[in-house]
Amino acid sequence: MTEGRSGSSRRGDLVADAAATLEAAGVPSPANDAEILLAHVLGVPRGNLLLVAEVAAADAAAFAALVSRRAERVPLQHLTGTTGFRYVDLAVGPGVFTPRPETELLAGWAIESALGVEGRPPVVVDLCTGSGAIARSIADEVPHARVHAVEVDPDAHRWAQQNLTGTGVDLRQGDMADAFGDLDGTVDVVVCNPPYIPLEAWESVAPEARDHDPHLALFSGDDGLTAMRVLERVAGRLLRPAGVVGAEHADLQGELAPAVFSATGRWADVRDHRDLAGRPRYLTARLG
Repeated sequence: MTEGRSGSSRRGDLVADAAATLEAAGVPSPANDAEILLAHVLGVPRGNLLLVAEVAAADAAAFAALVSRRAERVPLQHLTGTTGFRYVDLAVGPGVFTPRPETELLAGWAIESALGVEGRPPVVVDLCTGSGAIARSIADEVPHARVHAVEVDPDAHRWAQQNLTGTGVDLRQGDMADAFGDLDGTVDVVVCNPPYIPLEAWESVAPEARDHDPHLALFSGDDGLTAMRVLERVAGRLLRPAGVVGAEHADLQGELAPAVFSATGRWADVRDHRDLAGRPRYLTARLG
């Protein structure tokens, strides 16, 4: 690494060395993560890094410490304390599931569905809200909607409180199985990113998720569909006639997850949707 004036380091060398360290540790996007971490340390937008020629010694040391933790597969978002989701920034950290970019598609579907309700404010329920990502996006993009959200895990609920304060979202703590009895038959859109990983798939889960995300947000019975079956029953109770439900699932559940809904006979228009990589990602259905 080339040092500049007074022990400072060249920005390009710092990023290159960090990227090499992260790549050796198996981090999926080493250069991307290195740049994000350096921008975080310097307090500048990532796009402005090119304007930085040298990095002071103290900042370089702080950067090296973060790179070391990322090489241990601590989630990038835990190190920066924030993540972007659609058009909002969310606070995240230990104790809450870090929302993935793929879930933005499900949130987009929920937003479009809410916007399609005419003549009155749409009523939307976000089950298993986690960090509050979907509920926050709906409140942001459909400001006239009445948005409700629930999270069972106390630690995740605290993160959701932080992200949803001031948004008007009705956030509750509890199990989705018996949540929102006061809303039965009145909801237009139910949306959920439930746990969906089979217990037997433990070893195949990326270290960032397996070792740092709450297991309550990841694993759902032997086949990964236990929470999906609960969701089907809860959505059927909450929705008004012709109301819609959307739920994320694993890419290997493109047939199994929709079948949870179609097998009951009370849902119409059961469809599965693919993500930007062409993988099965979420299902939608309409209460018949």
